[in-house]
Amino acid sequence: MDVVLDTTAHTCPPAPDTPPPPAGPPLPDRPTAAARVAAFVALTKPRIIELLLVTTIPVMFLAARGVPDLALVLATCTGGYLSAGSACAFNMYLDRDIDARMDRTAGRPLVTGVVSPCECLVFASALALASVGWLWVLVNPLSALLAFGALLFYTVIYTMLLKRRTSQNIVWGGIAGAVPVLIGWSAVTDSVSWTAVALCLVVFCWTPPHYWPLSMKTRADYERVGVPMLPVVAGTTVVTRQIVLYSWAMVAVSLSPWPLGQVGWFYTCAAVVLGACWLREAHALHARARAGLRGARLKEMRLFHWSISYISLLFTAIAVDPFLH
Repeated sequence: MDVVLDTTAHTCPPAPDTPPPPAGPPLPDRPTAAARVAAFVALTKPRIIELLLVTTIPVMFLAARGVPDLALVLATCTGGYLSAGSACAFNMYLDRDIDARMDRTAGRPLVTGVVSPCECLVFASALALASVGWLWVLVNPLSALLAFGALLFYTVIYTMLLKRRTSQNIVWGGIAGAVPVLIGWSAVTDSVSWTAVALCLVVFCWTPPHYWPLSMKTRADYERVGVPMLPVVAGTTVVTRQIVLYSWAMVAVSLSPWPLGQVGWFYTCAAVVLGACWLREAHALHARARAGLRGARLKEMRLFHWSISYISLLFTAIAVDPFLH
């Protein structure tokens, strides 16, 4: 007799429906080479450096009383980019703790992890050394020393010592942002004149009323991380009053190159018209603040956007003026 074994009796019953064991967090995607390059470029804050170049190149035209040596312009701008990019990278390295907690800076390379802090520090140091050597050899030692001084001031005095300790931080930071004017002048003349100092003061006085409207908009970010920007520690009316005061100082200084004899009618007329438009916007912002308007009704970003147009147009007039003077 054939015996047939019934194997079904020994087969394990199907397991009940249970969720699979957790697979753990997904491994992060390795950034592509292009993403890494873009991240290192982002460390230099190209948008800020655009403004630095806007103030450097026109001053070279004024110092040369016409078209400067284009090779010198290229060398100066390259060295200036390396120096300013180094300062910005050091700034991101030192501020990476607060950048991670601010909405405005949450996408920066050190926050996202595309660039490590060690890589950022090495990158910033390499740019600093390259900028000094580049300017020293291809431009002149004075321009190299001015650029290195601005880099040290922005990194040590502003970022490390003052940014988290005083509400006037951005005022001090404006010193470093104004030095490219001196670099542009010294690159052509190997000296610094009173006209260069006057234009440097224009950028210095421009910086607070340019940046304070933006920090009013992002006040919650700075308050969350404990950075005492003026809009965080003072009322809106106090901030807008300071904006008006710095605006008047900026417009007054912008007219000083005329009595110094270095500019003609074109720049002077441009400075008057642009200054009048700026003062109108600054006083309008202060009036809205005094009227108690807040939020979107305050329209503080109108002055911020106008400030970029103002500095660009004013320094364009500086470049054009030698051809009409």
